[in-house]
Order: sequence, then C-alpha cells, then structure tokens
Amino acid sequence: MRKVIVPAFISLDGVIQSPGSPDEDTAGGFDLGGWFWSYADEATDAMEALFQRPFELLLGRRTYDVFAAFWPQVEPDSPLRSTAELFNRTPKHVATHHPDSLDWAPSRPLGHDVTGAVRALKHSDGPDLLTQGSGALAQQLLASDLVDELILVVVPILLGRGKRLFDERARPTAFRLTSSTTSSKGNVVNHYVREGELRIASPAT
Repeated sequence: MRKVIVPAFISLDGVIQSPGSPDEDTAGGFDLGGWFWSYADEATDAMEALFQRPFELLLGRRTYDVFAAFWPQVEPDSPLRSTAELFNRTPKHVATHHPDSLDWAPSRPLGHDVTGAVRALKHSDGPDLLTQGSGALAQQLLASDLVDELILVVVPILLGRGKRLFDERARPTAFRLTSSTTSSKGNVVNHYVREGELRIASPAT
C-alpha cells in the first residue's frame, strides 16, 4: 500500500502559511511570508531527501497554481533546474473545483470526493504520495485518518497568526517519533509514523 506523507515547515505555534516568500499565500491578510529563510540550514536536507525516491504529489488548488506558475518557467541554467524537471514530470493529484484548468501536465483532479480518491490511490500501485504546502488538503487527510507519516521541520519562531497544520477536525491518532535532529540554527526535524488509535489511560493509583 502506498503511504501518504505530510512534510511541512512549521512554527512553534503550528503555522505553516507562506514559509517560502512574502507573496506565496497572503490569504487572511498574512504579511509574514518568507519566515523560514532566515533559518534555512541543513534542516532542508530532510525535505530534499523525500525527492530522492519515487513519489507523486498531492496538492491543493492554491499550491498547484503557485507551483504551476513557477516550476515550468525555471531557466535551463538555474540551480533549481533539476528540481524543476522532477516536479514537471511527476504525476500531480489535485483537489480542485475546476478540473478543466489543470494545464501543468501530468495532472489529474481528485474529484468531488477528495478523501475517497486519496484512499483509492493509497490502495493502488505506485510510489508514495507527498503533500507540499496544501494545508487545507492536509487537514482533510488528517481528519480522515489517511496520513501515514509526518515530517515536521519545527522552526524556533512564534508567528501568532496564519494558517495552521492542525485544527479541531484532526482525528485522534497516535504517532511514533522515529527520529529527531536539531540543526545548526535550532530547527528541530521530527519524523513521525502513524502507530494507530489514540490510547486513553487513567493515572496509576
């Protein structure tokens, strides 16, 4: 079975909105975009390592549009060219209400039943499924118990506002921490694997 993996740069207070640039996602008047780059260091290797093995992308529509406007336009001599070629040829499964406007091939819509489509993908043949950005989609997947792994680069900042990865819809689930490393700038890279249902216990008497 394929795994659904959710990697994210995340602040201490759980914000994942617009880590890469000021205009990446300004929804809700968010004006703190680009907050990750002052802390960029070897922690990014954890994210880059995900692209060293076969994968397909799960994307929300906003992230899809941002990627589609950027990666196909990367110049041949750019240091980002190898990543661009990888993303351009990778199959992309997109949560969208406008499937006829998915022009960045190869892309396919997840349809009206997003979680049902992802569940079917998990049971089909193919490589693991990675989200990128796409916070609303990640929340849907967490609410439907479809996330197998979380790779969180926890950046030592508080943002106070912005879109968060976890909300009240998340299904109570147990994850096991398989690795945790601290980078030179204080980022903590945590890798969690789904372990099963949440276990409730009373204190020993």
